[in-house]
Amino acid sequence: MSRHENPSHADPSAPKPPAHQTDGGDPASAHTFQVDLRGLVDLLSHHLYSSPRVYLRELLQNAVDAISARQALDPAAPARITVHAADDLTVTDTGIGLTEADVHTFLATIGRSSKRDAEGRLDGAGLAGARGDFIGQFGIGLLACFVVADEITVVTRSAATPDAPVIEWRGASDGRYTIRTLPPEAKPEPGTTVRLAPRADAAEWTRADRVLSLARDFGSLLRHEVTVVDGRGTAHRVNHTPPWADRQGSPLARRDALAEYCRATFDFTPLDTIELDLPLVGLRGVAYVLPDAAAPSRRAGHRVHLKGMLLSDQAAELLPDWAFFVRCVVDTDGLRPTASREGLYADETLAAVRDALGARIRDWLTGLSASDPALLHRFISVHHLAVKELARYDDELLRMLLPWLPFETTDGNVTLDEFARTHPVVLVTRTVEEFRQVAPIAGAAGLGVVNGGYTYDRDLVHRLPEIRPGTSVADLDPTTVTAHLDTVDPAAELAAAAFLTIAREVVGRFDCDVALRSFHPTSAPALLLDNREARHERTRAQLADEADGLWADILGSLRAEVPRAQLVLNHLNPLVRRAASITGRELAVTAVEALYGQAVLLTRRPLRSSESALLNRSFISLLDHAMLGHESAGPQKES
Repeated sequence: MSRHENPSHADPSAPKPPAHQTDGGDPASAHTFQVDLRGLVDLLSHHLYSSPRVYLRELLQNAVDAISARQALDPAAPARITVHAADDLTVTDTGIGLTEADVHTFLATIGRSSKRDAEGRLDGAGLAGARGDFIGQFGIGLLACFVVADEITVVTRSAATPDAPVIEWRGASDGRYTIRTLPPEAKPEPGTTVRLAPRADAAEWTRADRVLSLARDFGSLLRHEVTVVDGRGTAHRVNHTPPWADRQGSPLARRDALAEYCRATFDFTPLDTIELDLPLVGLRGVAYVLPDAAAPSRRAGHRVHLKGMLLSDQAAELLPDWAFFVRCVVDTDGLRPTASREGLYADETLAAVRDALGARIRDWLTGLSASDPALLHRFISVHHLAVKELARYDDELLRMLLPWLPFETTDGNVTLDEFARTHPVVLVTRTVEEFRQVAPIAGAAGLGVVNGGYTYDRDLVHRLPEIRPGTSVADLDPTTVTAHLDTVDPAAELAAAAFLTIAREVVGRFDCDVALRSFHPTSAPALLLDNREARHERTRAQLADEADGLWADILGSLRAEVPRAQLVLNHLNPLVRRAASITGRELAVTAVEALYGQAVLLTRRPLRSSESALLNRSFISLLDHAMLGHESAGPQKES
């Protein structure tokens, strides 16, 4: 029985570096980097890995790779992984195992993996080109176990060497390790058993229920049998064939199986399922359409398995940003993991896969209009924002789906196709505020106006003529609405001249003009017409008044001559006709302030401080006037 110890942490099988010559000809002394294992473990646990839970993934990964290596030599070799969750956690595999030289080379050297060498050959077994068959490629997996344990014991027997001895390797978190040879009966069959003695502060990660949960999470799609045996001796099979890989049964049964997998994995019933298949990168899976609206800014987390092992359940980079209405679960052979194996490496392959999956989802979407219009209606009612974003850049999708998309219009929430049949000239506002200002009046005047203030809507409405030739689209200008308002009789306007003069003086403080018109509905006493340029100019002027020094001069130099806002008083409204006949200046000012404040409120835009003060002042003044009128009328006699 032999025993070895390597306190310097160096690899005894590694070649010695050559001495280097200095300029003077004397050989320079050569040194080897030393590794502080405790510091490295702390680095892994706090910076590389997101959680101590990854230790079990690393153990399962090493076991899977060992089995893959053995099956490359002997395809009939058994393929089993057994996890015993007792006081000491053990993971046993029927893989290729290690020789004593392998143990020195791979278990005691950080960064060297038994799955590869510089030429991509399998170091431990001498198998050429086998690197692509393995999950782990970085040589740091076993270190993850030190996150939950201070000592790791590996008992292994090589299948690549006849009559190979049983080797035991014990490694400690301080960097020391020992190796000894055990009797053959210690491990009669080839394979490896890894045993962890959990630390007290990590006991929660090695409890039987937690181990079972982690094994199901990480290993549910592994291609070799994985069993967890709990402390009572009950065996639990944790992996299974994914539903997209099972070709048995009818299309309806397959659809139900995919939906059931979604409920079990993501806890929702999908609106529809989209199967994904990219043979070039060995990718299979399914995209589930969310049944509820999702915010575009919230990127969905997709579950990505690498050769069956869960890599990440938050892989937002798998799909284009516009596809926020689906969640995916995929298994792939061809994508590269990051060093922590908790994400996908951003390279050209990932970009190509992202584009290909996006095209598959787009094809599903465009195909709905012909295959299942009812489902398309349900989808658009939930995810119309996503479709609008995509249609802006996809001409084919625009032509196919724009007629189906709902928009807020003066006719209510209708599709553009329906709206354009009634209104050959479609007017579109730039902001929601503009639409709120003109919608009641424009609708009564027969104008067709679409609210273009929502995300993507204005751009899409302007592309409507591409879909419906003969339709005209123009941005709505306040003067367009004014032109559709009826002028009042000159005698009536002359009679209201004194009131209009006071009104122009009052609202002039807000860069606003006054006009008297007749329009429907008669219940609207006043309409405030404004445009974006006028609002920007008022904001600039306000900032200039509040600023000083150089900044005030800069803002002053930016002054622009733009049309002013316009308060349009409705002569058909009884309240306005009574106000126009007021002779007292104080009451006339109060009435104008109240009419202006009410018109501002109807626009639903934020009030400026001066406008809030005006509303409060006019309300109090009107209340005071009403109370004075009540008092002057005297007490009422009882009948």
